[in-house]
Amino acid sequence: MSNGPAAPANETAHITNFIRNAIDADLAKGKYAQRTWGGAPGPAEKHLNQPRDSANIRTRFPPEPNGYLHFGHAKSILLNFGLAKDYGGICHLRFDDTNPEKEEQEFVDSIIDAMLWLGCDWNANGTEHLYFASDYFDWMYDFAETLIEHGDAYVDSQSAEEMRANRGTLTEPGKNSPFRDRSVDENLTLFREMRDGKHAEGSHVLRAKIDMASGNINLRDPAIYRVKHAHHHRAGDKWHIYPMYTYAHPIEDALENITHSICTLEFEDQRPFYDWLLEKLAQHGKLQRPLPQQIEFSRLNLTYIITSKRYLKQLVDEKHVEGWDDPRMPTLVGARRRGYTPAGFQLMADRVGVSKQNSWIEFTVLEDCMREVMNESCERRVAVLDPLKLIVTNYPEDQSEECLAPNHPLKAELGKRAMPFSRELWIEREDFQEVPAKGYFRLFPGNQVRLKYGFVVKCTGCEKDAAGNVIAVHCEYSPDSKSGTPGADNYKTKGVIHWVSAAHAYTCEVRLFDRLFKTPHPGKESGNYLADLNPNSKQVITAQLEPSLKSSKPEDRFQFERHGYFVADRKDSKDGAPVFNRAVTLRDAWKV
Repeated sequence: MSNGPAAPANETAHITNFIRNAIDADLAKGKYAQRTWGGAPGPAEKHLNQPRDSANIRTRFPPEPNGYLHFGHAKSILLNFGLAKDYGGICHLRFDDTNPEKEEQEFVDSIIDAMLWLGCDWNANGTEHLYFASDYFDWMYDFAETLIEHGDAYVDSQSAEEMRANRGTLTEPGKNSPFRDRSVDENLTLFREMRDGKHAEGSHVLRAKIDMASGNINLRDPAIYRVKHAHHHRAGDKWHIYPMYTYAHPIEDALENITHSICTLEFEDQRPFYDWLLEKLAQHGKLQRPLPQQIEFSRLNLTYIITSKRYLKQLVDEKHVEGWDDPRMPTLVGARRRGYTPAGFQLMADRVGVSKQNSWIEFTVLEDCMREVMNESCERRVAVLDPLKLIVTNYPEDQSEECLAPNHPLKAELGKRAMPFSRELWIEREDFQEVPAKGYFRLFPGNQVRLKYGFVVKCTGCEKDAAGNVIAVHCEYSPDSKSGTPGADNYKTKGVIHWVSAAHAYTCEVRLFDRLFKTPHPGKESGNYLADLNPNSKQVITAQLEPSLKSSKPEDRFQFERHGYFVADRKDSKDGAPVFNRAVTLRDAWKV
C-alpha cells in the first residue's frame, strides 16, 4: 500500500463517510495550501521558510510498543494509510514510546513486521516516515517550560490521593491545588529538579493550568509530566521525567505536520485538551499553523475475541495458547500464521466502514471476508483429513496412472495438475456407511459413486478389525468411466467423493483451528473470560494429502476441496515437509 498520487475523483466518489467529508472540506478551502515542511518533524522554527509540504494530507498510525498488534488495530492502520493514499498524502508510522516500563524492542520489531505484511508503506519521495515519540522528548520538555513561563502549567506536590479527592465529580467542580499559584521561578526550579532526578516518584507532577471547575473532567488541570526513574529502550537513562500520553500525543502530531489525527472514540473527551494544548503552544510560537485536527471513529469490536493487552498477555504467560503468534490469537502475527490474508482484512475494513457509533461486529463478517478473498485467490488441492482405506480390487496392484484436476475451477488459465491413481486410495471415513442413512448417496455396499477427477466405483463390501471397526472398504472400478474421457458421460451417479492415492500421498500434520472462545462476549456471563475458552479450539490430526502439496512453501495457501482454506505454517514447515493450518472452513460452522 504505497502512498501514490491522489486517485481520480470518480475512483473515490463512491466512498463517503464523515472523515472523508471533513478532509474534502479542508482541501476545498485550501486549509493546508500554505503549510511548509522542513523535511523532518520539528517545531515551528524548523519549518519556517521551507518549501510547501508536498503531501496533501498527513495521517499517522501511532502504536505504543508494549504488545503485539491485534485485529482492532488493522482497521485503524488500513484507514489511516488508505486515506493518505487516496488523497495524495503521506501516512507516518510513529511509535508512541513514552512509557518506558512497558515498552520493548521486541514489540517495535513485531509491529513493523505486521504492518509490512498488511501492505503499509511509510516511505515517500525518498524519505522514510518512521518516527519515535522519544526522539521528541527535548522538544516536549522545552514546550513544558514554555507553558510554565506563560503561567499555563505548574508543579503540584499533592499526593495522588489528594489530587483524586480534589478533582471533583461529574456533578461537582474540583478544588484548586494549594500549589496552583506557585511562582514561575519556583515552578521552573522544581521542574528542573524533577528532570535531574532529585525527587522521588509520586512526589510531584507537572499539571496544565486550565479550569478545575470545567464540566469536562479532562480539563481540570490534567497532569502532563510525572517523575519516573526508569530506563528507556531508546533514550537510556537520560530522563527522570516522562510526559503523559495526553500531553505527548498532540505534540507529536503537530511536530510531524499531521493534518488529520484519526483516533478511536475513547479519545473524544480528550479532544478539548488536545486543542487547548496545541493552541497555547502555537500562540507561544512553538508550533506551525494550521494545527492538527483530531477526528474520532468507532473502534472495531469483534465478537468471540478479546483485545485487552493484559488479557492477551495472561493467555500467553499462563500457556493457554502457544505464544503471541498462536493461530488462535487475535493478533496480526497470529492471523498471518493462521492463514488470514491482508486482502481479507482490507475487505472487512471496507465492509464495516467508519462511524461514530460503537457496535459489535459478528466474527462471521471477518471469516466471510477471508473466505471471499481466498476463494478467488487460492488454488485447489485434495486432502483426506480422516482417512479410511479404499481398495479398488479390480485395479492392477503394480499400476498407477494420472488423473487431471483443475487448479482453480474459475480460472482455466491456471491449468491442471496430475493426481496419481492406484489400487489403494484414501477416502474420508464419513464417505462410507455400511448401513446407509436415508438420503445418503456416498459409498455403501452395492452403491456407485464417482471418485472426483477419477473413475466411477461400486462398493462391494468392507473389512473390519476384531472390535468391529471398519478398516478398509472394497470396490470395483469401471475402466471406461475416467473423468475427461468420452466414456465418463455414460455414468450417472448421485455421489461424488474425494480421494488420494495411498501409495503417493503425503502424510502430514494438519492443525484444525477454531475460535479461541466459545461465547460471543468472553467473560460477560461467566465473570471470567478464561472460563469461556473453547476446549476444541485446536485439533491436531494426521491427514493424507495429494503429493503436490509436499513441495509447498511456508505461507502457501490452498483450498482443500470440501474442507476449507489452509496455509503451510510459516514457523513449523520445513522444506519438503510442510505443516498445514486451517484458516477458515468453507462455511460458517457456528450457525445454529
